[in-house]
Amino acid sequence: MKPIYEPKGRAKEYGDYCVNIYTGCNHGCTYCYCPAVLRMSREDFMNVRQRPGLLDALNKQLATGEYKDKLIHLCFSCDPYPAPPVDTTITREVIKAIKAAGAHVQILTKGGRRAERDFDLLDKEDWFGVTYTGHPEGALFEPLNYEPNAAPVSERLHSLAEAYERGVNTWVSLEPVINARDVLHFLDMNVYYVKRYKIGKLNHAQSGTNWAEFGRRAERICQNWRHDYYIKADLRREMERSV
Repeated sequence: MKPIYEPKGRAKEYGDYCVNIYTGCNHGCTYCYCPAVLRMSREDFMNVRQRPGLLDALNKQLATGEYKDKLIHLCFSCDPYPAPPVDTTITREVIKAIKAAGAHVQILTKGGRRAERDFDLLDKEDWFGVTYTGHPEGALFEPLNYEPNAAPVSERLHSLAEAYERGVNTWVSLEPVINARDVLHFLDMNVYYVKRYKIGKLNHAQSGTNWAEFGRRAERICQNWRHDYYIKADLRREMERSV
């Protein structure tokens, strides 16, 4: 097993290298397509397991020196901070190993405060990010019905602000976009503790959103506020197709 791998396709837009710490995720997001990709039932996917032998295999790869100064994404097909009762000690050990090898980590999570335990391991070369899909009015402080076991949006943003105050680079993945209106509003708030935005769309599900118009509006907002941003390829194609 080689835990560090180079993502392909859409996943490549998240980073040059990735490690998936677990098999499965118990956040229960209704839009998640990972069970289909992994050929697992949603029930089995919700049964999160630590990948056996992961840490030893990771240390063996890191010992080659190949990944020194590289940015390694955590995670793509799982969340590095799944919901209880999963023991996330292995996530901390993975971060320690990556940092000890002179590499850097890019975290993406819906785990909220669960991730703050490991902020002492991160520095100005690392990135901490949260997924923001947009939330209906009044749902900021409660779990969303389409992300039932993930941390509420308010908790994720609290953790993002905490990382920023500690000098860690911060980013937000605006994908998948469930509530386009709220995502645009969030971009336009020019939140001080967000350093970078990655903006996508909703794939693998029906949506009434005009993605071309959404993408153009999102880009105008980013340019107006001089955000550091990246439009993902699927959304960029929609924007260019209707010009």
